[in-house]
Amino acid sequence: MRLDLPREPEIPLTRDRDIDPPETTDTRRPERHDSPLDRRLPLLHQQAEERQPRTVEIPHDERRRDREPDQRGRKREREVRPRRTREGIAVEIRGIRLRQEEQALLGEVGRFRVLNLKDVARTIYGGNERAMRSDLEYLREHKLISVDSVAPRNDGHWLPQKRIEVVTLSREGVRLAQETNNFSQEQMLYHDLVQLREVEHDSQIYGAYRKEAERIKESGGSNFRVELDYELKSKVQKAIHAARKVDPGRDMDEIKREVAGQYELPYVHNKIEIPDARIHYDTDQGARTAFSDIEVVTAAYRPGHIAAKAQAGFHMYASASDHSRLSKIEDEHHMLDWVMDL
Repeated sequence: MRLDLPREPEIPLTRDRDIDPPETTDTRRPERHDSPLDRRLPLLHQQAEERQPRTVEIPHDERRRDREPDQRGRKREREVRPRRTREGIAVEIRGIRLRQEEQALLGEVGRFRVLNLKDVARTIYGGNERAMRSDLEYLREHKLISVDSVAPRNDGHWLPQKRIEVVTLSREGVRLAQETNNFSQEQMLYHDLVQLREVEHDSQIYGAYRKEAERIKESGGSNFRVELDYELKSKVQKAIHAARKVDPGRDMDEIKREVAGQYELPYVHNKIEIPDARIHYDTDQGARTAFSDIEVVTAAYRPGHIAAKAQAGFHMYASASDHSRLSKIEDEHHMLDWVMDL
């Protein structure tokens, strides 16, 4: 038996987008009132910003120098150091504050023209190389000195590759050295390098001077003044030229003897012997003056050359390495008995 049931009306198919969204209820949160902390936050941020350290703009060239690595490859930090010494505040001259060690450095370099940095560290700075390097950088920034690395002489021998660091003054450094050191008017000061082949030899004169000065002090000498061979040679040449100009036909040997006597220099084998340096000093508490001639002997000296210096009465000095090499060419006259160690 078939029962006919009533058909339900068909519902048309629709896409989801055509379906109206169901009504939603209002889910907004109730309005929130600010807490006391929220109200203080702007003030706290302002106070924090005011407490931040202010930065100072550094010139471009200084920023670049601060970024440069040092000799060991490490980044060099900008050094800010007080210009003070153990004895007090540094002396200010022409806008430059100089420590006592820096004043002494300028004076000694000026007197001897060139100094080895090893000697500077050992004598003026008492072995404190770090303090010396810091002062050298300060003086170099003010264009008062120049630090150079030069090759040592080899005297025909093979030597391992090494360099010698030396320091010289600039013209401005000479003027500042004259103002900061109590030098006599007769004391000459020098600047810049000359005769690069002689730099190692010339830098050893300072060590010979200090050895000789200690000996002179023990005998009561004081108030030293240094006269380098540059000055002595200039005086001798000018005197010879003046004598020949007065009497062109005069015998040269006679002129040389006269000039040698004028400057109290020895005349050996028809030659005026000139020392590397002459040390003038006072004796008897300033009542008299005297001098001592010193010579730095190297392995390049021949036996005849050493004999002439010894005959001239110079006080001769040699480094340990030069002394050992000279001993190989020493003859039966025992010339090295007169050569003292630096």
